[in-house]
Amino acid sequence: MNTITREPISRTHRGSVGPNVDPGSILAVLEWLAGDECHSIDEAGLVAGLGLRLRQIGLPIDRLTLHLMTLHPEILGRTVAWAPSEPVEIHDRDHGIKVEFASSPLVKVMESREPMIVDAGDRQSPWQHIDVFAGRNLVQLMIAPLCNVDGPVSAAGFGTKRPGGFTLSEIRVIERILPSLRNTCEMRVMRHAELSLLDTYIGPMTAQRILAGKIRQGEIETMQAALLLCDMKGFTELSNRLPDEKVLELLNAYFDAVIPAITGNGGEVLKFMGDAALAFFPTSDAVVACRRALAATAEIFANLAGFEPNGARVDATVGLHYGKVSYGNIGSGRRLDFTVIGSDVNLLSRIQTACGGLGKSILMSDTFRRSSGADNIVSTKFHRLKGFADPIELFTIAE
Repeated sequence: MNTITREPISRTHRGSVGPNVDPGSILAVLEWLAGDECHSIDEAGLVAGLGLRLRQIGLPIDRLTLHLMTLHPEILGRTVAWAPSEPVEIHDRDHGIKVEFASSPLVKVMESREPMIVDAGDRQSPWQHIDVFAGRNLVQLMIAPLCNVDGPVSAAGFGTKRPGGFTLSEIRVIERILPSLRNTCEMRVMRHAELSLLDTYIGPMTAQRILAGKIRQGEIETMQAALLLCDMKGFTELSNRLPDEKVLELLNAYFDAVIPAITGNGGEVLKFMGDAALAFFPTSDAVVACRRALAATAEIFANLAGFEPNGARVDATVGLHYGKVSYGNIGSGRRLDFTVIGSDVNLLSRIQTACGGLGKSILMSDTFRRSSGADNIVSTKFHRLKGFADPIELFTIAE
């Protein structure tokens, strides 16, 4: 019986009873859902393995779908769909899909946490327009919620082409496997949410370190990396002139132009500092790292060309350097942060600050210039930078 619903689905079903399925066959499916094989496979393997097993024990499953909700700023969830003798379909759903599916039984089930059985042509709960069900001649769809302990509710869909739909006995079999299916889906949803949230808020490399257990205060790794610090020009003046909500819109639009250029060229953003972004390109191959950082810089300025959200012209300055950084945990007690520290990070900050005084959009160190191998770089002569005793030669891109 489906213990995650208030009442069994079968109590409200009016279909024929049909022959009972062998209890041993049902137990085999339950053991597979709870076993090591199922634990080790991905979502596509899960839906395909379950679909095949349900058909093998006699259920007329012609379409099996999992609608797994997650926590992600861009993706609402993932639909995984299986049909006999077809490859598994995977659809990542953005948040706008809510509008398209608003009147569907999928949304109703996830919001009410109550199961539904709907027939083809049901005008009150249309579902045959949904891409994973459209054009498949399904006559009946059973949808059940997969309720996690907390967080968003997912759902499973069981569709059949057989005239008359599912029998009462077949629905009882599905009810029996739902708690085990919910448990294995919850594990995957939680894992996906964990990875996506860590990736979103701290970056993929830092996320891997945390999941690997490197979470103690003072755990530091020294590495060579190309460093990039990008700062918006005139942000203070803009933020004083615009309403707060417009400032947030401006910042998000600005970072939408900056961040993909960095990550698309192999970099990772370590920090957002107001209107500035600190990123690094971690590789011991200085040439590769600096060329990636230089390519990201060129893409940033290409994206910002003509960039005028709300009529406000926006530009940036970028500092570039290659050097040694210490990367790891700093903080106190249970409140820690991953960051990079070291004299080379301090130098990067001073290089970027010098952009304003020298009227340059891009400045870089001699170490970065030599490693990048670019032939369109020129010297701006030696300059004194705060905190450094000796004058430092800075370079820029030739106009």
